[in-house]
Amino acid sequence: MLRPWTTHFLLDNSKGSSIHAKLCNQLINEIQVGRLKPGDILPGSRSLASQLAVNRKTVQLAYEELESQGWLESRPRSGTYVSNQLPEQALSNENLSLVSANIAQDTKSSSALLSSVYESTLVYQDGSIEANDGVPDPRLIPYGTLSKAYRRAIVRSSHQASLGYGDPRGVIELRESIKDMLIKDRFMNVGTDNVCIVRGSQMGIFLASRVLNPEKGVIVFEKLCYSPAVAAFESNGFKIVFCEIDEQGLKIDCLRNILKSNQVSGIFVTPHHQYPTTVCLPMDRRLILLSLSKTHNFVVIEDDYDHDFHYDMRPIPPLSSLPNSENVVHIGSMSKVFAPSLRLGYLIANKEFIDRIVHEIVLIDRQGNAVSELALADLMESGEVKKHIRRVRRLYKIRRDHTAKEITRFFGDKIKFTLPIGGLALWLDVSRLITKQAVERLSQPGGFFVNSYICNKDEPQNIRFGFGALNEKEITKAVEKLHALFN
Repeated sequence: MLRPWTTHFLLDNSKGSSIHAKLCNQLINEIQVGRLKPGDILPGSRSLASQLAVNRKTVQLAYEELESQGWLESRPRSGTYVSNQLPEQALSNENLSLVSANIAQDTKSSSALLSSVYESTLVYQDGSIEANDGVPDPRLIPYGTLSKAYRRAIVRSSHQASLGYGDPRGVIELRESIKDMLIKDRFMNVGTDNVCIVRGSQMGIFLASRVLNPEKGVIVFEKLCYSPAVAAFESNGFKIVFCEIDEQGLKIDCLRNILKSNQVSGIFVTPHHQYPTTVCLPMDRRLILLSLSKTHNFVVIEDDYDHDFHYDMRPIPPLSSLPNSENVVHIGSMSKVFAPSLRLGYLIANKEFIDRIVHEIVLIDRQGNAVSELALADLMESGEVKKHIRRVRRLYKIRRDHTAKEITRFFGDKIKFTLPIGGLALWLDVSRLITKQAVERLSQPGGFFVNSYICNKDEPQNIRFGFGALNEKEITKAVEKLHALFN
């Protein structure tokens, strides 16, 4: 069986004068704060050396030293694990409770009301796939693997008689799997009580807008942003204030000015791949944003909508994994990994916030789809999700590069863009090609780029060109169509 997730580490801020010392100190720190728990398996020395771009011997020596100190233990033909008996003298009472605490399973639920559900389905009129603003390709879904997981989930549910009403936070199996993924793959230190399963990221966004109080201040959005998220907060009475962005994302100076003149309840950001411009928020701005959230006591809603599609080798920690992240509400989705119709996302926050989210869930949805949740948990625990992500990530990178090549071939320097380090779309500067006729074609209902993002409908300058759902031939055809539109 494949390991579900490989635990990632960063040495940038670790103390020590050598790589060996930094690695030892970082591993000890991860154990002390509870990200690594007794019995957790560590990456193999070859795998960790490749991840950190260091000599394998350095990793082996670090493992051996921590084994001698009692932090780690080696099991023949199995691997290196966090020791079940940690050196107590190195742990404070607070940290000791973190690594040994048993997570309580609170399954309380309140009476539910029937919810009316609005469903919107995008249908391609002629059966072909057209340009979009960055959706995944449903043709890449491993249908055979997925169907087997659903079958196992149904059989398991029937044996356990577990298809009745359950926990509004989601089945415990999926919440545990999400927790393990976030701890090992995304540097986060969370417990099962911090995880709530939702029907996609949009539901998570709406629930957050329900829990926050509009009387306590405005909601700040990036000037260019995901409009359904704005609509969700507006529908719950919030005043929206927009913050300027630049080629690196959210402008901190602008945010400071907003904080001087407004009481702020929260800020909604897409730091991993900013929507729609695709840029990645640098670490210095992330840390300042989190510091400001503590100083001014506002919530940071982090929409991590396509974390898995990052093509740079160096992982980027989410806001929720960084210092001063106590006020962060992290929203993620598994929908883009497989398909939007799967409707499975998650919301990560402190337990008090999750409890309030649960109250809203029982009013509108009661609970999610237990079979789908069990099937996904099965796929995550078996390592199939990680395997699928690796495969489609490589393919989407090829499609990104092909899209860039074709746009350059057709348009030369008339369209400017920066090759994004992640995501499923390119942000194209088409200001040199804008004409009145082009504006009309871009803006008409049912037009080829009806799902693309246009900065300003009166004078558009940018288009968000999605490549994820298109194969190479379809990408070339789409670029040809875009070329015809401007000519």
